[in-house]
Formats: sequence, structure tokens, C-alpha cells
Amino acid sequence: MSYSVAVVGATGAVGSTMIASLQEQGFPVSQLHLLATARSAGSEYAWNGQMLKVQDIESFDWTGVQVALFAGGEIASEKLVPRAKAAGAISIDNSASFRMHADVPLVVPEVNPEALRQHQKIIANPNCSTIQMVAALKPFLDLGLKRVTVSTYQSVSGTGKDAIEELENLTRAWARGEQAGHKVYPAPIAFNCLPQIGSFLEDGFTGEERKMMEETRKILSLPDLRITATCVRVPVFYGHSESVHIELERPCTVAEAEERLSKMAGVQVQKAGPGPTPLQAAHQDDVLVGRIRIDPSVENGLQFWVVADNLRKGAASNAVQIACKMLEMKLL
Repeated sequence: MSYSVAVVGATGAVGSTMIASLQEQGFPVSQLHLLATARSAGSEYAWNGQMLKVQDIESFDWTGVQVALFAGGEIASEKLVPRAKAAGAISIDNSASFRMHADVPLVVPEVNPEALRQHQKIIANPNCSTIQMVAALKPFLDLGLKRVTVSTYQSVSGTGKDAIEELENLTRAWARGEQAGHKVYPAPIAFNCLPQIGSFLEDGFTGEERKMMEETRKILSLPDLRITATCVRVPVFYGHSESVHIELERPCTVAEAEERLSKMAGVQVQKAGPGPTPLQAAHQDDVLVGRIRIDPSVENGLQFWVVADNLRKGAASNAVQIACKMLEMKLL
């Protein structure tokens, strides 16, 4: 059986990667609808040997669509996901709009696939940094995960195409000895680090940090997990990196940690060398883990370095993997 699939935000960085991922993962598509705003309507994308035109999302008729992949941002999702649901489609949404709704599964297929059985036509794709971290945390749950401290180093592609272009322009201007303005971030991102992703909240955390903490608790079904995060934007085009420190109830050696992570689906372990880099993670769906070592500052502590392609595993590929997992579980 094949399915009628719609991709919302098809012309953006995540949406276009979703289109590629549908082909790469072999999801059975009978009809593909590419949807975007009126500004992008009419542009064409290659799909299975034919050219498909992007349609205006506002005038699109959802009748007959079975699976909808949303990559259009929170405003679009809040408006359009209910339309898709009313027409009978299952929506897999990449925005933050529904992630913390009690009746919406928040899913990383390798980590908590059983949550999909509770869906009511809407499944949320987690935050990009959350996805790669929980994939690395899952192998240690049976040892009693007590506490997580994470610092992220997130690429500009997580912000979008305008941020990618701004980093390019600032870098070229610097090489020419010229000045260039910045609009996307509150300070120039080239050759810089910005310890703010999202708006600041009353408690001093940012929205991105709050997402990581709350989403991790939900995905791992650990509502009382002690977790804290610091999220930093860095001048890297693609790929998010994380320094993760965990405290366990029971001890775990480095060799055992490596073995546990090696057995985790979708995770590659690097046992030697300086540790995986964003360039190594680019254009693949696996989460790369290295620099695994004992954290001597706490009892039963481990620390490691986690890297993934934020547009793929952190967004588009995870959404398509959810659809594939639902097919495997006979939930479509």
C-alpha cells in the first residue's frame, strides 16, 4: 500500500530535506503534495523522475491526504494541523506547537516508539538538540538516570536560510577586510559564540533550554528528572554538538558505556580520536557519540560528546522515520 503525503514548508531547509528523506527511506508515496506560502507557489521540485509544482497552502484541499509532514513553523502548524486532522490526515509536526500537549506523542523512533500507539492524528517531532541527546541517554536508563547537564553548540542552519546566508556574508566580508551588518542574531555570528537561542524567560533560561529540559522528561517518561541546559549558537553551518554529563544510580565503566551506546539503533560510537565533528555528521541520519569518559566530580558520573546533522536527524529525517515506524507498527 502507498500513501498520499503532503509536505508543508516544502521550499525551506527542513521541508526540502523531508522530500529527499522520503525517497531515501523508501516510504511508499502514491501522491506527493508540496505546499508553501503563495510567495513560493509555482516553483518546481524533482520527484521520482517528474517535476512537481509547489502549491499554495492557503487554497490547498486536504481531502485524501493520509500523512502530512509539517516544516512550516509554529504559526503555520497551529493553523493548518487542525485542518489536516479534520480531513483525516495524520500530521507529524516539526514545530514546538504540540510537543508538550498531554495527548500528543513526542517521539524519537529509536527511543520511545510505543508512544505512537497513543496518537490522535498528531505526532510531534522533538527539538533538534533534544533528539540527538535522548538517543544517547536511552542506553543508560536501566542504570537509573538521576541527573543530566548539557551544553549545546548549535549551527546556524537551525535558525534557517537567512542565518546561513548571514554567516556566509559576514565571513566573506571579514576575508575582504570589510564590515557587514547583521540582522538575524543580536550580535555578529561569524567568529563568535552567542549564548542565547530563543527568548529569555523569567528564570533566566532561554526558550531552547526550556524545550530541551521539558521534552527530555516527556520522551524518557521521567517527569522528575533533574536536568539543566545551556544552549549556544556557534558559527557552524550544519550540525549540532553537545557536551553531556550524566549521573547514574549505579556505576558504569567506559567500556560498558561504549558497548551500550554501540548497541543503540541509530548511534555510532567513536572510541578513538578527538571525537566526532559536525562535518562528520553532515548528510547522515545517525547520532555520533565520542569522548566517553568517567566524570570524577560526581558519583557514578559519565560524560560524552554528541553530534548530529540538525536538518536530518534533528528534524526532517526523524519526522520521516516516525512515518516509517508507524507503517512498521501498522498504525497507518
